[in-house]
Amino acid sequence: MRVIEPRRVAERERIVAASPIKVWDEGVTIDVNARRQIADTAELPFIHSHVAVMPDAHFGFGSTVGTVIPTRGAIVPSAVGVDIGCGMVAQRLEMTSRRLPDNLEGVYDAIMEAVPVGFNAHEEPIGVYFTAHDRGYVEIAEAGLWNARQDPGRQVGTLGGGNHFIELCIDESDAVWVMLHSGSRGLGNRVGRHFIELAKRECERWMIELPNRDLAYLPEGTDGFIAYVNALSFCQDYAALNRKVMMDLALSALADQLGSFTYDGEQAINCHHNYVEREHHFGQNVWVTRKGAVRAREGDMGIIPGAMGRRSFIVRGKGNADSFHSCSHGGGRVMSRTEARKTLTLEDHERDTEGLVCRKDAGVIDESPRAYKDINAVMAAQADLVDVVHTLRAVVCVKG
Repeated sequence: MRVIEPRRVAERERIVAASPIKVWDEGVTIDVNARRQIADTAELPFIHSHVAVMPDAHFGFGSTVGTVIPTRGAIVPSAVGVDIGCGMVAQRLEMTSRRLPDNLEGVYDAIMEAVPVGFNAHEEPIGVYFTAHDRGYVEIAEAGLWNARQDPGRQVGTLGGGNHFIELCIDESDAVWVMLHSGSRGLGNRVGRHFIELAKRECERWMIELPNRDLAYLPEGTDGFIAYVNALSFCQDYAALNRKVMMDLALSALADQLGSFTYDGEQAINCHHNYVEREHHFGQNVWVTRKGAVRAREGDMGIIPGAMGRRSFIVRGKGNADSFHSCSHGGGRVMSRTEARKTLTLEDHERDTEGLVCRKDAGVIDESPRAYKDINAVMAAQADLVDVVHTLRAVVCVKG
């Protein structure tokens, strides 16, 4: 870990900050645009203690992906982003790879049929999971964010696109796992954008100077803040539920292909990595925003995935106080999506995903392994944040 002190310029980074920045970047690169975003975040007057930067940090919408931002008396909606509650779930199965067929195309097709991907949704809601009594429902409905075109009832148990995925994996002991990555879908996107714009309007109305307009915030106690926290809580619960339902659908599809198997659902790991939580750090209760970071208190189980075809890790937190009990949420991008599409070829993608049943077309080039940092370097940089419990190798990867 390196510490960048407030109001000092680090020659290599050329960044100045009002609050200290603690960075886990040994052996990895954090691009200059991300470093500027991080410096802007550290300029905010309500940062508590410091900003923590994970080794997978990269430039993001609104603020840097891979940062942990503790705040007193305010929340920055763009620091949470528009994929509220995005995260991972992983389930270990009581079977080994010997149960898997030599050709896994049937497994891939079965998961694709069971779980809608991309912009697709279920034809009908597959269950009633929320009511007008749930915290946040009223705020979302009154803001007009609950609409029929992207019915949240039909999107429960759907994957989405981009970097969201479902993988069938094998660990170091030959046990089979199902692992997936998704969030709050269209609902979270609408909620995030609504409150990001509200924060910008409010800061403009009160003529608040910001280091970056994207860092507009909602002060605690205001009507906007209260509505946002309630809507945020709903979306985070919705995202966790979406992953649980998707896991159930994927496991059923797998059973259709392989026959019955057992697993301990109580041992499933389901963790957010784009969210806000009220926590106690360095003597105060604060709002902790993890934008692309996983909570890693001592004993917490977490998931750090690699890119398509690269290793992923089941980890146990060490409770490092300087990271606000956090770790990275993946490998982190080394190329923007636009850069990846311009730079990488289908031949590169096919070579890098050899042996993995997955999409091999140009539509996923921006998700190809070379678009991401070396996951092994990222893990080495955060050895003081987590212990590796299991190492997973993907054999099937479903993307939207």
